[in-house]
Amino acid sequence: MNGLLEAEEQDQRPEQELTRSWGHRPRSTLVRAKTMAPPPPPLAASTPLLHGEFGSYPARGPRFALTLTSQALHIQRLRPKPEARPRGGLVPLAEVSGCCTLRSRSPSDSAAYFCIYTYPRSRRGSRRRTTRTFRTDGATTYEENRAEAQRWATALTCLLRGLPLPGDGEITPDLLPRPPRLLLLVNPFGGRGLAWQWCKNYVLPMISEAGLSFNLIQTERQNHARELVQGLSLSEWDGIVTVSGDGLLHEVLNGLLDRPDWEEAVKMPVGILPCGSGNALAGAVNQHGGFEPALGLDLLLNCSLLLCRGGSHPLDLLSVTLASGSRCFSFLSVAWGFVSDVDIQSERFRALGSARFTLGTVLGLATLHTYRGRLSYLPATVEPTLPTPVHSLPRAKSELTLTPDPAPPMAHSPLHRSVSDLPLPLPQPALASPGSPEPLPVLSLNGGGPELAGDWGGAGDAPLSPDPLLSSPPGSPKTALHSPFAEGAPVIPPSSGLPPPTPNARVAASTCGLPDHLLPPLGTPLPPDWVTLEGDFVLMLAISPSHLGADLVAAPHARFDDGLVHLCWVRSGISRAALLRLFLAMERGSQFSLGCPQLGYAAARAFRLEPLTPRGVLTVDGEQVEYGPLQAQMHPGLGTLLTGPLGCPGREP
Repeated sequence: MNGLLEAEEQDQRPEQELTRSWGHRPRSTLVRAKTMAPPPPPLAASTPLLHGEFGSYPARGPRFALTLTSQALHIQRLRPKPEARPRGGLVPLAEVSGCCTLRSRSPSDSAAYFCIYTYPRSRRGSRRRTTRTFRTDGATTYEENRAEAQRWATALTCLLRGLPLPGDGEITPDLLPRPPRLLLLVNPFGGRGLAWQWCKNYVLPMISEAGLSFNLIQTERQNHARELVQGLSLSEWDGIVTVSGDGLLHEVLNGLLDRPDWEEAVKMPVGILPCGSGNALAGAVNQHGGFEPALGLDLLLNCSLLLCRGGSHPLDLLSVTLASGSRCFSFLSVAWGFVSDVDIQSERFRALGSARFTLGTVLGLATLHTYRGRLSYLPATVEPTLPTPVHSLPRAKSELTLTPDPAPPMAHSPLHRSVSDLPLPLPQPALASPGSPEPLPVLSLNGGGPELAGDWGGAGDAPLSPDPLLSSPPGSPKTALHSPFAEGAPVIPPSSGLPPPTPNARVAASTCGLPDHLLPPLGTPLPPDWVTLEGDFVLMLAISPSHLGADLVAAPHARFDDGLVHLCWVRSGISRAALLRLFLAMERGSQFSLGCPQLGYAAARAFRLEPLTPRGVLTVDGEQVEYGPLQAQMHPGLGTLLTGPLGCPGREP
């Protein structure tokens, strides 16, 4: 008989960073205080939470014993013959994306069905979607079997979302909050122009099965996303997610900060699903989630899985004041010299995707330039510590060159997915059991549940349909959410057919009233506690997160909320071969251990860059800005980033 096992082992609650799960976004100071109260201690990883015997679908298949712990679902075959060494008998929750309950369309079948969706990695390292369906048939009536199937689905969903399970054993769908509501903004020109196709084929099905309610809008021009979020009714949403490269998220954040209520608006959680060329922030999110480095579709699937879990993290934002006095906000980087040259000049190779940067780097090395300038910065009060001995960099006069420490260890956590409210004709296989007397209808996203692709049995097995009771948790809306932009059902605006934004377009200025208290007016003398470097540079990079690209780790020790801007520069005199070695080492984040005498690093709270060469390129988050002196200050934890759960690098299942 299926039953709940008493939890006898508990661990002391480990130290955790500030994150939130779906359904826990505070709406007021009082709610925020309650939300951030410490949860009860988690169960030990090996403590059984549920255990029971299940059949399979089709009904004449083997029978299984399932045991659910906080870390994995253990599957043991019981009949017809127990397996001595079960194959695929351990399903880590880190691989589970979601679950649902189903019922047979045969009136005589009193069993209920419990289906889980997983994304295990294949032998080649890529992820593939699989499903496992189990038959709950321990009771004589369908109502009892359905309650048991829903109990398992609810417990698994709570574990995936980071929600506590009650100690009294009463696990019902009432434990689940309403489905989170997301606004997806898709740039159809992202990357190689595959953003919309990837979104439709991979992102939407996955988050639909995750129980995330969403509306989707295709952006049609540069700064379209910025305009949209400026007029958005924020109370309608739990997060804004861009499906593109880093540029679209730059628009969203600056649009939120341009609002009259910017102090509250900037707290709106934002996320990124990488369909661009560089995908730097997505690379940092991927590392934060504990996944192996990935590119292209694999990176998109990893970040989509992390988004389905919904954990959020404070995000530092850099306020950048340009020569004209205009200001914009950066979540990624400010670049001058080789990096910005490659970024802008490779725009003509956008059709190559991420390979454009490889080609741009080769061309940049062939015509390597140096730029004379002055870099000043306010050193961080506490410099990053060095946990392990590394090759130190030479110390120049008035120049701090510390080797950053490696990224802190992380632990990978589970993910989640389920249904959506957007009536899109997603590609789904016909759901019919071979030899079934009546074909199953294709399930739409509004139909209450995901499809069971590949799970149908042989001839004579009645097809299954979603159980609507778990598909729509108590308190969730019964109809599709309406867009705040127009009355009626949400729609996807058709593509305008406009060409992609011009690469040399200027970044729009911000009107945010946030003061930069560390910065004197641009052009005035700096305080005495600032450090100034002057000379000829090959490049200067000011970066906030760890990654400069999906596969380029510029600041290995950087965190989303460390309150630091990480300054990296390369002085003139470096050979082309040595510069190439630096970028190759950056794929592993080991460039600071090469002992290159021209490479410098400093952790700062603010900086000023004064180009003394009359011509050059400056970029903010990969977007070209006006050339001339600029200065910037870090604002710790100003934004909120949807990162998924904290993971453990190198320990992916």
